[in-house]
Order: sequence, then C-alpha cells, then structure tokens
Amino acid sequence: MKGIILAGGRGTRLYPITLCVSKQLLPVHDKPMIYYPLSVLMLAGISDILIISTPQDLGAFRALLGDGGRLGLKLTYAIQQEPRGIADAFLVGAEHIGSDDVALVLGDNIFHGPGFGEVLDQSVADLDGCVLFGYRVPDPERYGVAEADDRDRILSLEEKPARPRSNIAVTGLYLYDNDVVEVARSIRPSPRGELEITDVNKVYVEQDRAGLVDLGRGFTWLDTGTHNSLTDASHYMQLMEQRQGIRVACIEEVALRMGFIDADACYRLGEELASSGYGRYVMDISSSVPLLRAAN
Repeated sequence: MKGIILAGGRGTRLYPITLCVSKQLLPVHDKPMIYYPLSVLMLAGISDILIISTPQDLGAFRALLGDGGRLGLKLTYAIQQEPRGIADAFLVGAEHIGSDDVALVLGDNIFHGPGFGEVLDQSVADLDGCVLFGYRVPDPERYGVAEADDRDRILSLEEKPARPRSNIAVTGLYLYDNDVVEVARSIRPSPRGELEITDVNKVYVEQDRAGLVDLGRGFTWLDTGTHNSLTDASHYMQLMEQRQGIRVACIEEVALRMGFIDADACYRLGEELASSGYGRYVMDISSSVPLLRAAN
C-alpha cells in the first residue's frame, strides 16, 4: 500500500500565522504538525509516501524530511498548484499510486489511541473498496457524517447535515483500493470548484464497498485547523509527555518500532538533536524500544 499526505491549502483559518508558513509545518508541542500524519502511515506499515503541498511550501518539507532514507522511508513530493479538493490528491498522486492500494491522510489531522497500529493493520487487511475512520462528536452537524449498519458497512454519508443520522464524524484518514484513481477522475467539481472526498466515498457506498472503523472510546482525534484547536492539540501532547513520559508521533521511535531502522540509526538521529529534550528522548528509547506496534 502506498501513502499520501495532503499538506496543501492556504490555512486561511489560521491567519496571520500561516501567511508565510505552511500550516503543516507549525509546531504541535515539540514537533512539526506533519510528524503526526506521517507517523500514522508509518504505523500502518507504509514506507513509500507522497507529500503533496503548494509550490511555495514544498521546499520546506523537503528540507525537513528529505528523501526519508534516514527513517527507512521513501518520501517523494508533488505540487498542488491550487486547492482543488481532497480528492484531487488521487489525480496528483496517480503515478505514485500506480497499481497499489492507497492510504490518504490529511496533514492537519492527529490520531492517538491504544493499539492504533493493530487497528490500522486490521483495516488494511480487511480493505474491500474503502475504509473510513469515524469519531463520535457532540456536534456532528459541523462534519461529514457516516451512518453504518451492524456489519460496519456504511449506509449513508452526509456533509454537514442539518439533521444528522448519527454522531459519527468522518475523520481525515482514508484507505482505498486502486479503483480510487478512476473514481476520482469520474466525479465533477462541487459548486465551490473542488473535487470532494465525500463524492468519492459515496461511489463506494453505492457499491456497498465502504467500511467504517469507529475509533471509539480511548482514542483522540484532533483537527488542528483553527487557533483554538491548534492550542488544544499542543496542550494535549504536552500533557501526554508530562504525565505518561511518551512523545506521540516521534517518527524516529515509530521507525524503530516498525523495524524501518535499527537502534544504532535511531540513536544517531537523536544525537543530531541532542540539545533538545526531543533528541535526548530519541537517544534514550533507541536502546529500550522493542520492535512492535506502538500506541502512538
């Protein structure tokens, strides 16, 4: 399975702080925002990942992450000239996807919960069409909402409905079979001129090939697209570090746990950042972390 991180857009809800920097490069506590979606794809066992961003921001992502080789990854980059909708990622990334299935994650979404690696593993193994990840919210009218049956097959999808049929919001993490490229090519832009991911997902719903993973209690999903939500996410990550001693989405640790790199390589990566608490953490875990799926 290939991976795509969509890290484009103008970040207008975060103005003025995004006037000269990509939203996905802003810090969430101790690391750039893009580390969080990148760690999700890594936990799913995906090492071949395309990062899509704007012409002005792509160079900064390259400077931060390079070709991914130091993490045991293959990272490539592509430009989305203008915000043309989430589904446009499949057209921009069609060559990258090739004949494989694909996982798409939005660059401003954060996921954290126990056994998340196992959840992703099972979802990839069970993929038959598409798998969406749902999260129960008190205000579903603000989101795309999924209604599912007792087999976790999606019955309906509605975008910001006035009368939601459930309280399950569709998050910014999606798994698709290879048909998604042609599905994305077949849909038409919405009235706002974008290729909507909901329209792609509805095609799979009509084919009875759309599954739902309800992340449930114990999981946290954060969308960092506003000033308040960005601050909340930073506070949450700071609290996790202070209370539990873990650093969520430490990509060096995830790479080690997943077997993408060995302990020596992990230690060297930490050494380069040794003047920070983050770097010292990487050095410490390099000799103590077993190769297993992390709840990270």
